[in-house]
Amino acid sequence: MKGLVHNRERLSRTRSSELALVTLMALPVVLLMLDGATGQAVRLAPLMVAVPALAAAFISPVGVMAVTAVAVLCVFLETKEHLLVGWTDFSVELAVLLLVSVTAMGTSQIRGRREQELVSTRTGAEVMQRSLLQPVPSHLGDLSLASIYVPADKAAGVGGDIYGVADLGERVRILIADAHNKGLAGIETMSYVLNAFRRSARQFDSLCSMVANFKEDVTGDLRNSTAAQPDSLSTSLALEEFVTAVVVEIPERGDGPILMANLGHLPPLLIDHGRVVPLEPTSPMPPLGLSDLGNGRLHMDEASFPAGATLLLYTDSVVEARNLAGDFYPLAERLPAWARLAPGALIEAVRSDLRRYVGRSLGDDVIMVAVRRNCLPDTEPFPSSL
Repeated sequence: MKGLVHNRERLSRTRSSELALVTLMALPVVLLMLDGATGQAVRLAPLMVAVPALAAAFISPVGVMAVTAVAVLCVFLETKEHLLVGWTDFSVELAVLLLVSVTAMGTSQIRGRREQELVSTRTGAEVMQRSLLQPVPSHLGDLSLASIYVPADKAAGVGGDIYGVADLGERVRILIADAHNKGLAGIETMSYVLNAFRRSARQFDSLCSMVANFKEDVTGDLRNSTAAQPDSLSTSLALEEFVTAVVVEIPERGDGPILMANLGHLPPLLIDHGRVVPLEPTSPMPPLGLSDLGNGRLHMDEASFPAGATLLLYTDSVVEARNLAGDFYPLAERLPAWARLAPGALIEAVRSDLRRYVGRSLGDDVIMVAVRRNCLPDTEPFPSSL
């Protein structure tokens, strides 16, 4: 599927380049025809000098050569029509056209090289991000789980969103986090966050102890990276980066409560029999990287998780997406309609509805994780209207 998308994008770029080449080759011909219509009072041939320069912004050096050949032919025909062949003006005009063309070919080559570097960098970043976002298990004990990662529009930067799941046998711990920085800086930070979560989740039995160590590990990894690579990208990570995160712990069997630690992130939403309840922290804690803003105390919240209920974790790109009128996406208002759906169908319904609501490509990555406590059938069909 991914390869098919890349092939379609490559085909689209090829068609765009071909259209640009045809248009630019036709432009000198159009100028020649207009020049013939205006007579000797107005000469449009000098404008042909600008055509190769314009071509450098859209097509390859070979294409620039083809446009130049058409422009030279049109200049010759125009000057012949006005009986100017052999005049000094014609020689100067031709020399300027060739000089601009050579410069345009060099510019086109540099542009193409930089575009290729940008594509390679972005592709590598996407691969790195996808390698971090491993699929969640579909079932753990009495729980059903699902996750989704929707990449942003290709013109936007790679996001700094991530999730992680740690199966501890009797309990499962889930992380969802959002880095302030985006692109490669955000991915580097997310690798530190996810590695620290995986280490701490299995090392500490208490969620409070686990989160305390998790925070220390993330800060330490950023500092160590800065010390090892001074004056590099990592320096800005430690000085400027912060990460909002939520860590939840859920018993895999029975009807035990959810334990949560919210580090400056949006509250998870509990969907229970058509009601949507935001699980707001009773004592907010600062994001990772901004510990100095808090009192240093960790606070764990608890919430019931009855049979048939679903917990939805998400990043701010979901609720901050706007429609053409500038209105934010009303996630909590939409969820009751999908309360009986299984986790996979639920997040797919949100994704489809979000795209329709926005009406254009998403400007930021979207990540959602849904967990359902099974005791009721969770095989509701996906609504045909979505």
